[in-house]
Amino acid sequence: MVTKGDLKTFIEFHYDLYKDSPYDVPNLYSDDVKTLSKDQNAAFDFCEAEYFLAYKDGRLCGRVAAIVNHKANKRWGRKSVRFGWIDFVDDIDVSRALLKAVEDYGREKGMEEVIGPLGFTDFDPEGMLTMGFEELGTMATIYNYDYYPRHMEQLGGWEKDNDYVEFKIYVPEEVPAKMVKISELIMKRYNLRVRTLSKQEIFKGGMGKKIFGLINNTFKDLYGFSELSDKQIAQYVDMYLPLADLNLIPVVEDWTTDEHKLVGVGITIPSLSYALKKCRRGRLLPFGWWHLLRALKFHKTNIVDLEMIGVLPEYRSKGVNALLFYHLIPWYNKYGIEWGESQVEMETNENVQSQWSYFNTVNHKRRRCFRKAIEKA
Repeated sequence: MVTKGDLKTFIEFHYDLYKDSPYDVPNLYSDDVKTLSKDQNAAFDFCEAEYFLAYKDGRLCGRVAAIVNHKANKRWGRKSVRFGWIDFVDDIDVSRALLKAVEDYGREKGMEEVIGPLGFTDFDPEGMLTMGFEELGTMATIYNYDYYPRHMEQLGGWEKDNDYVEFKIYVPEEVPAKMVKISELIMKRYNLRVRTLSKQEIFKGGMGKKIFGLINNTFKDLYGFSELSDKQIAQYVDMYLPLADLNLIPVVEDWTTDEHKLVGVGITIPSLSYALKKCRRGRLLPFGWWHLLRALKFHKTNIVDLEMIGVLPEYRSKGVNALLFYHLIPWYNKYGIEWGESQVEMETNENVQSQWSYFNTVNHKRRRCFRKAIEKA
């Protein structure tokens, strides 16, 4: 793929393949353009990629991105080429051809294995859906038809590299008494404070940069993570925070330090799933922007997406996670939020999953990253 027209075809194939799906949540076309364009995505400072389209009998039948993240490979001591943005019709010849293209690309780059679905970074959707095909997708995750994982089994040579779980978390009518007690105790014992930020603090006071710096420290040891660069952080601050409801993004600070050290953050947003489904082919115009604004500003949704809960490792045993929800639950109730989506969590990450112990939960989705060794030519 070499032209803007090719990229447009690559992006829009998903809209065509899923046009009749009640569960798929399409990406905004402009977001995909920014992510996939080498002159717009800061991840290309340490990544390289190629995009492939599959045709059969003159008809477009599939797409896939092949990505080499050199920073992640160095961090984890692997020689991996990632596959992402993979979509295909229910034809084993098509899926085989797409994954072979990724394998061939990886071999040319000196890689030893193919892994995915993964994006450039952890801020891109990851993991192929293997359970929950009749659940509504989210803005931050991949939805795929149930025949995708069946193809991976039929193709042979693919094995589990990592599994994720996702939870539906029901919001209680009031903050649980145990959470209240713990939160008030840790605030007093450790001199911690939970609060919201102002736009001034985020964009001019440097707190936006500090939030993503904390995320670097929080997720540095998780599967496939590569540390965000200063350029990426600036890009994500501008991408995610301008329209955010800051009541739903609390931070926790340690007030025993003079600088009130940032030790935790909860990034949650009203679900945009239904709003995005109303954006025709991922476009904001003519009326897509209005549906997104209704969800973001007027809270015309009963779902919240728990995008990211980040707590510095040395503060996790002090109950900081509880302190974030001590703040959030009253706001969820005020906005009419009934339940939240946890987003992807590694199935082995018991520390993350334990934070839902205060709530009624249902494990409603699972997804997998696959691995295959690249055969030498």
